[in-house]
Amino acid sequence: MIVVSDQLTVNTKRIKKSMSKKISLFCLLITVLLITGFAEAQQPSKVPRIGFLSTTSFPLARVEAFRQGLRELGWVEGRNITVEHRHPEKNFDQAAAELVRLSVDIIVIGGPTATRSAKEATTTIPIVFTGVGDPVGTGFVASLARPGGNVTGLSTISPELSGKRLELLKEAVSKVSRVAVL
Repeated sequence: MIVVSDQLTVNTKRIKKSMSKKISLFCLLITVLLITGFAEAQQPSKVPRIGFLSTTSFPLARVEAFRQGLRELGWVEGRNITVEHRHPEKNFDQAAAELVRLSVDIIVIGGPTATRSAKEATTTIPIVFTGVGDPVGTGFVASLARPGGNVTGLSTISPELSGKRLELLKEAVSKVSRVAVL
């Protein structure tokens, strides 16, 4: 009887080991099926939306340069990014409010008038401006070093170039003796 008992113990251990392997394999299989099932069931990720607001007279070359820059970064309009273009002649407030209603992820702006409208329309959506002469003086940003808020961008202020511009003017118009800047 002792032999039967030892054999039974060995068989029980083998069965437990075999069952343990089968249960582990089954759990692994279920986990893989669940993961792949959830991966297929996920909603497609949200396509980023850029709001582009500028005057109708904004140079088309700049708009194309903006698109080219996006393409160079891997963003293709209509494929993996949406750009909502607004080029009103007058009512920038309405166009900016429309971009805010569309819940764009960022607003890119050309010119000070459009920048003011967008800044008044939202305090949460990031705003990036171009073509603003004095963003501090106009109240768009707190300072050039630390803009603060949701507005930032490229300023056309460049006092370090003033001397060079004067040199170019003197070279182009050699008889000039006085220059006034407003």
